[in-house]
Amino acid sequence: MDLGLKGKKVILTGGSRGIGRAALEIFAAEGCDVAFFSRNQKQVDETAAALKKFGGKVYGSTFDLNNLASGYAGWLTRAADQLGGCDIFVPGASASGSQATGDWQKCFEFDVLGTVKGCETLAPYLEKSGSGSVIVMSSTAAAETFIVPQAFNAFKAALLTYAKQLSQAWGPKGIRVNSVMPGPISFPTGNWETIKTAMPDLYNATAGQFALGRFGVPEDVARTIVFLASPASAYTTGTTVVVDGGYTKRVQF
Repeated sequence: MDLGLKGKKVILTGGSRGIGRAALEIFAAEGCDVAFFSRNQKQVDETAAALKKFGGKVYGSTFDLNNLASGYAGWLTRAADQLGGCDIFVPGASASGSQATGDWQKCFEFDVLGTVKGCETLAPYLEKSGSGSVIVMSSTAAAETFIVPQAFNAFKAALLTYAKQLSQAWGPKGIRVNSVMPGPISFPTGNWETIKTAMPDLYNATAGQFALGRFGVPEDVARTIVFLASPASAYTTGTTVVVDGGYTKRVQF
């Protein structure tokens, strides 16, 4: 299926592993130019080398969202300028990547402000695109009680409201805004692999709750992100897509 992505400019924060890395690879394979950051220079170099094999522009550099106030807007602007614009923005960097799901300050700054400030900074580029698209990263932890009361769950819920309201405000500008809610996703360097070793009872109990019989992998979510961001989904805005293998039990109308 031709998603109409060839030549599109994609900025995805985070991106050197997990869902972000998988999404970047699909975007690049579809002919997009891509930009990303990571805190780890080795991971940046390895990811950039892999993405360049697809033939498009790649801008990857180190950045730490702990420096959000002083350098985040500048990084986003440099990325857009390096690519020659921005058609798609995926604010994927999260405090969960630092195993800080219980840290209220980090979750607010990384997940909420990382999304909001990113959208505000890239708004002129997205509007100029004429087919701008934003994919806000939430979580099924926002929809159902999950493990313990913690910052990650609460702020991922807040992002759903922000995304919905932004879709209404930005629709007349030709910018679509949608959300994706991944369920538990397992990959070699991810949180669930740590839980598998440190808390096997929790891991095994979670593994038994998927209607499809397995944990999700990054590619399961990445494919949804790319489709929802693409012109193939051009009439979709203000919606939330759950990608969880039937983990959540709520009825979603």
